[in-house]
Amino acid sequence: MNDVLDQTVEDVRAAAYRVPADRPEADGTFAWDATTLVVAEISAGEVTGTGWTYAPAAAAPFLARTLAPVVTGAAVPDIPGIWRAMVRRVRNAGRQGIAGYAISAVDVALWDLKARLLGVPLVRLFGATGDRVPVYGSGGFTTYDDDTTAAQLRHWVHDRGIPRVKIKIGESWGTEPARDLHRVALARRVIGPDAELYVDANGGYTAKQAVRLERRMRDHDVRWFEEPVSSDDLAGLRLVRERSDADVAAGEYGGDQVYFTRMCAAGAVDCLQIDATRCGGYTGWFAAAAVAAGHNLQVSAHCAPNLHLPAAAATPGLRHVEWFHDHARIETELFDGAADPVGGDLRPRADVPGLGLTLRHGAAERYRVA
Repeated sequence: MNDVLDQTVEDVRAAAYRVPADRPEADGTFAWDATTLVVAEISAGEVTGTGWTYAPAAAAPFLARTLAPVVTGAAVPDIPGIWRAMVRRVRNAGRQGIAGYAISAVDVALWDLKARLLGVPLVRLFGATGDRVPVYGSGGFTTYDDDTTAAQLRHWVHDRGIPRVKIKIGESWGTEPARDLHRVALARRVIGPDAELYVDANGGYTAKQAVRLERRMRDHDVRWFEEPVSSDDLAGLRLVRERSDADVAAGEYGGDQVYFTRMCAAGAVDCLQIDATRCGGYTGWFAAAAVAAGHNLQVSAHCAPNLHLPAAAATPGLRHVEWFHDHARIETELFDGAADPVGGDLRPRADVPGLGLTLRHGAAERYRVA
């Protein structure tokens, strides 16, 4: 044990991989044809910890040039101190955006490394609240035609047994409400009366427009209305929340405790979304979860399901983890040990040290861009 506690970081590496989408994708306010995975690998002796984020490829050289000098030589067990040093280092670069994404990947890699050095599963290092966490299937992009949407939803609910699913609405900045409502009705027909139906507008509506749409969606028993308006519009979120039967959720863009505190204090959400790949890794996750708990709110993990799994399982106020189509596909392809959502739950790895995932370098290399 003493040898482990004396270990210091010897090497920090970063790489970016651009993975094409399996078909064109869009939500209410953005479109894309690929997703970039930025991976941090941190070594102490013969042991390596792995973390990642979904960010522009520029996060990889930023991590290697700006953060690596701060992390190298630091004592592996002292992750809070390393985290604080990284935050201080990026003061003039800005805490949000690329810097925050890079910090997140490093923090996750450090926790993975610490658990591997101790020879314990990461979920045991954190301390589990249970042996599984609920997930919801997430996709239903606005670029999908009806057949594609139906096939994806049918696969999740009827083939995989996931009892919660989410589709994108707010198409073209809220200018296609008739198609939005059509797709909501389609989703309900496909999944049947028992599965929970969620929608995500990605900030595409105005507040009053969102209120009107939510009323019309009640016929289809929509339970979760994510980002009905911009996450920056806390007053608008609160208005929609106060007038909606569906739970209003937001928070996925949060980068620090101040962001989450403002959102919770404003009464803007029924459930706080947290993304550990953006808010400072696991250290940032647990800080945000504490803010939510202080406001009597549950939390939901945004995207990156395999990365979130051990922290989610250690969070008492967790509602669920997002099984996001792109990230689930990438993590399953590029990592050994990826989870399986069959039955609607994920089980954190309790049989191997650390996260329990290993990057397949050979598979990833064909996507490498930095």
